[in-house]
Amino acid sequence: MSNPTASFFEALGRRGHEPLLEEATGTVRFDLEHDHDVDRWFLVIKRGDVRVSQEEEGEVDCLVRGSRAVFDRIVSGRSHLYAAWARSELRAEGDVRLARLVQRIMPGPPGAHHPREFAQERKRNRPA
Repeated sequence: MSNPTASFFEALGRRGHEPLLEEATGTVRFDLEHDHDVDRWFLVIKRGDVRVSQEEEGEVDCLVRGSRAVFDRIVSGRSHLYAAWARSELRAEGDVRLARLVQRIMPGPPGAHHPREFAQERKRNRPA
């Protein structure tokens, strides 16, 4: 069975640097509940340099808790992080600014385009 959350964090860890997080420094722990268990993911950010681990990283600046099923939908682009917070499906404690910055790296809906790519393609396809 595929695990979108694990795939998301593993891919993020392989990036090493994420420009969208360059104004962030801190550690975010994600506690994601499923099947009477909790998956823990640690996201350590230092001015855009990211490291992902499931090993204890000591003190954390922000703790995000919720269901892994909800997070699976978010990282699959089928739901939005803010909407999950509004519905109380996810909770953030500590430096919630870090949790808000993490939203920047969440995938959009399937088939979505980056606004700049969309504008460039629209300009190319415009009749002369």
